[in-house]
Amino acid sequence: MLMRTDPCHPLDRFTQALLGVSGTWSRPSPIPMDAYRAGEEFVITLDLPGVSPDAIDIDVRRNVLTVKAERRPTAETGDVQMHLSERPLGVFSRQIVLGDTLDTEHITASYDAGVLTLRIPVDERTESRRITIDGGAGQRQPTG
Repeated sequence: MLMRTDPCHPLDRFTQALLGVSGTWSRPSPIPMDAYRAGEEFVITLDLPGVSPDAIDIDVRRNVLTVKAERRPTAETGDVQMHLSERPLGVFSRQIVLGDTLDTEHITASYDAGVLTLRIPVDERTESRRITIDGGAGQRQPTG
């Protein structure tokens, strides 16, 4: 189902958090995700707490699913003096190469409580199947 995701080494995430580096459009921070099959669907959940739904961009091109989002600072008016800032801001992204057995034409997306859920139907027509070999004299011999 899932062929691979963009490289996102845990040490890189730790270093970014330690240094307080925010993602930019040219070097976005990774989005934590889970991916699993549930019946006839492939489900991907991505954590995007504090991100407005209109700041999330989902794109599929040639079986590559790309999710980008931006968490902006809260717009406070007046004299604001920050005492603690631990929530990461900036741009977040994840690219996922999807297998050929997934129907990318019918992906659905929902967003609830900071979790983006993508559901991709499994296309049964493209799953592997056993092929029989014709024995020459009209007899069919199963492979394997």
